[in-house]
Order: sequence, then structure tokens, then C-alpha cells
Amino acid sequence: MAVYLLVLAAIKPVLLARGQAFTFDSHSFAFFVFVPLASTYLYLLSVFTYGLSGDLAARQSMYPARMFTMPASTGALVGWPMLYGALAVASLWLAFRLLAVWPSGFAIPWIWPALLAAVMLSWAQALTWMPYGLPGLRVIVTLLWLSVIETIVLLALHFEAPEPVMLAILAPQVPLAYFAARFAVARARRGVVPDWRAVFIWLGRIAAVLAGGRRRDHFASPARAQAWFEWRRHGRLLPALVGILLPFELALLFAAGDTPVLVFVILLGVLLTPPFMAAFVAATVRKSNADVSDSYGVTPFLATRPLTSPALIAAKLTMAMWSTLAAWLLVLIAIPAALVLSDTWPMVMDKGRGAIEFMGTPRTIVLLLVIILGFIASTWKQLVQTLYIGLTGRAWIVKSSVFLTLVFFSALGPVADWIIGSGRARAAFWGAIPWMLAVLVTVKMCAATWVAVRLYNSRLVSDRTLVGGAAVWCVTVLVLYGVFAWFVSTPFFRHYLLVFVAILAIPLARLSAAPLVLAWNRHR
Repeated sequence: MAVYLLVLAAIKPVLLARGQAFTFDSHSFAFFVFVPLASTYLYLLSVFTYGLSGDLAARQSMYPARMFTMPASTGALVGWPMLYGALAVASLWLAFRLLAVWPSGFAIPWIWPALLAAVMLSWAQALTWMPYGLPGLRVIVTLLWLSVIETIVLLALHFEAPEPVMLAILAPQVPLAYFAARFAVARARRGVVPDWRAVFIWLGRIAAVLAGGRRRDHFASPARAQAWFEWRRHGRLLPALVGILLPFELALLFAAGDTPVLVFVILLGVLLTPPFMAAFVAATVRKSNADVSDSYGVTPFLATRPLTSPALIAAKLTMAMWSTLAAWLLVLIAIPAALVLSDTWPMVMDKGRGAIEFMGTPRTIVLLLVIILGFIASTWKQLVQTLYIGLTGRAWIVKSSVFLTLVFFSALGPVADWIIGSGRARAAFWGAIPWMLAVLVTVKMCAATWVAVRLYNSRLVSDRTLVGGAAVWCVTVLVLYGVFAWFVSTPFFRHYLLVFVAILAIPLARLSAAPLVLAWNRHR
């Protein structure tokens, strides 16, 4: 970020000398300023809330338990991270405000955005360090409360509140967040973790009655027991989070009125909710021990189980599949009910009839199925695609992956702006798309081949499993390519590009590497 700021500082006088001012609707402003600023702020948010080493979905506090035994007061344990974090985010804003080129014709404030960044971080620290009575409740409470603060600020901006008013709204939030964080850490330091799961025992009793009232005495195999164990620990979290958020999102349909665009934006947000929440749940699923908030290693309880590393991975994959199906069952039941109750169903049907007239009935049905199945597959993929990182047991690998991801998205913006703004670069980019896809496919297949050889040499999986897995992957890719080729049946679109897209869309190397990294972590 320091290098990036130096580049901005060097570019700014050149742009100002040429009179090239940015406007609010400019892609350049978003790519060069907003995207790096937001990415870095999110990284600092995760650092100062201990989110990189904590369990966001657990009931216990995310504050590292090893620090509770330090000879320091609770006020010191809370105050110093909050102070350092507030100074870091405020300095980030001031640096961008000073060095970046901002839209002309607008008075960009200096003080209250820095205070807003500190307020959001302070409340995020307080709410993530608080112990909760239900798994996943931390995510819901934090998102809702931060959304309330953001809504208040947006309303104040809408009514053109002056900077003293903005400071008066934001300044009291910092001490309130400090006292809330101190209360949270004090409870966690005493080992107070409320447990409200007993409230939902009646659901289990109803399920037992529906199942015939018969209690399972034993499992058919250790693999079945491990799958049940993974479901009890992680499987119910994603459906619970989605079920909590769905009523709030679908309630917006009642306020949409006769605005089709708003209705479809709300529906898109609902469809994006399971993949979005799965990204949070994945941080827990990929950890070898969810109860240890500041450790990535494998505990003896896991390392000595009478199961192979592939069997442990298979249990996680099975759990992720059932968790995904349960979450999407809620979504697919709730959306039609909300559309009917909010009287927006005729609006959706009108758009559907328009699509049928434009594309035909078969293609419209296939497109709808591809969209729904794509979102479902994306949810499952979000849950399992980072297993090969989290199960390594190396904290530096996990944190480096987060950092490199943010760096990639920060660099992606300026590169995309350069391509969009330059005709020659745009033409070169379109011409290079087949080559880029070919390179990505080559890298993926080389990585998958290397993983397969390592699995074969280590004898972690049988030959039948390797061949069967490769066959299933090939069939899935061919089916997806067939759907793409049928849907885009035009001679102006090269079909080998569809093959590349199908190969890149179906996960292979990262999932295959999960047993290897778990065995590496398990036997180190």
C-alpha cells in the first residue's frame, strides 16, 4: 500500500498539469481510488478484529484466548488494539485524501470520513469480541449494526448535513464502542459463553418423532460418523444464517411497488446471499479445529482418528453438499411465497413471458436452470474451495492467501481501467482472451496432474478412486460444454472457448489437493 500511495503521489501532479480531472461516474476514480481503499480497509478490519485467526461463526469471542492470561488489565487488552486500529484506518483515509486525484467540483471532507472509518472498525471489534449464544449470530448482529450506522450516515449526507453535524453523530460512537468491547472481553476473559441452543431442542425432538422415534445406537462406518460429526459442527450454520437474513431481504419486496428493476435487484441479492454467507462459513469449515480460535494446527483428537485423510475430506465435502442443499431449499421456498404475498409475482411472470418470446421456451428454461444450479454450485464451491489452504496448518499460508487476494483485486482495477480507456489495449485484450484462457487451463491441468501423481505415489487414495474421480470430472465438463454449445448455437462464437470456460468452472486441482495438505498437517 505504501508503494501504491507513492505511485498515486507521482501520478497526481502529472494529471493535474494536464487538466485531467476525474468525475464521480468515471471508472478511473473507482479503480484507482475506491477499490484499493476499500480492499485495504477490509484487510485492516480483519487484522484489528483478529478475524484472520478467529472463528467468525463460533459462539466464543474472537479475541485470542492466549492473551487473556497476560498480566494486563482488560482495559489495556481492549484499548490498545482499538487505538492502533483507529489510527491505522484514519491514516489510510488521510493518505488517500491527500495523494489521490479526486472528482472535481465536489468538496471532499477531510475529518469525518476518517472518524467514520474508526467508528466502523471500533464497533466491528466490539461485536466480534462479544461471546454469543448461537453459532453464526455474530455475523448477523455485526452486519445489521454496521448497516444501521451506515444508513444513518447516508441519510445525513442525503440531507446535506454539514461536517460539524457529522462529527456530532460519529464522535460519541467511539467511546460507546470501547465500553461495549471492554464488556465483551471481560465476559470472555471470565469464560462466560452463553448457550441458547437448548431453545431449539424441540426441533430435534420433532425430527426424532418424524423419524419414528428410534434413536440411532451406532453408525454403519467411521466415515458415516465423521460426516455426522461435521454436520453437527458446521453443516447447520449456513442454513441458519441464510434463514435469518431471508426475511429481512424479502421484506424489501413489499416496498418495491411497481418497479421491476428494484424487484429483480432484490431477487439478485437474495440469490447472492447463500454464496456470500458461505464465504464466511468457509473460514470455519476449512479449519482443522474450530474450537481453537488462534491455532491452525491439527489437534491430537483429529490426528488420531481411525480415518484416512481422504475420508476426513470426504466428510467435509458431504457436509458442505447437505448444508448447501438445506440453505437453497429455504431460498427456493421463500422466494415464490414472498413474490405472491407482495403482489410482485405478475411482474416477474411478465418478464418471463418476454424472455420466452425473445429466446424461446427451451432456452429460457435452460437459462433459468443454469442460473439456479450455478448459484447452488457456487455456494458449495465457496464452502470447499479453500480447504487446501486452511488445512495446511500454517498460519502464514492462510494470511498470505488473504493478503494476495486483496492485492490482486486492488491491481485489477487500474489494469481494467487502462484496458477500457485505451482502444489499442481493448483490442489487444479481446484478441488475447483465448490465449489467457488457454494458459489458465494449462496451469490448472498441470496442477491437477501433479496432485494426481502425488496422490498416487503417497497411496492416499486407491487407483479406482483416482480413475473414477477423473471420469466424473470429464463427464461434468462435457455436459456443461454441451449446454453452453446448445445455448450459444452461432457460428460467430468459437466453441473451443466454451470448452475452456467449462474446464475452468469445474473445480479439480484445489479439491484434489485437500487430502495431501491434511496428511501433511496431520503427520508433521
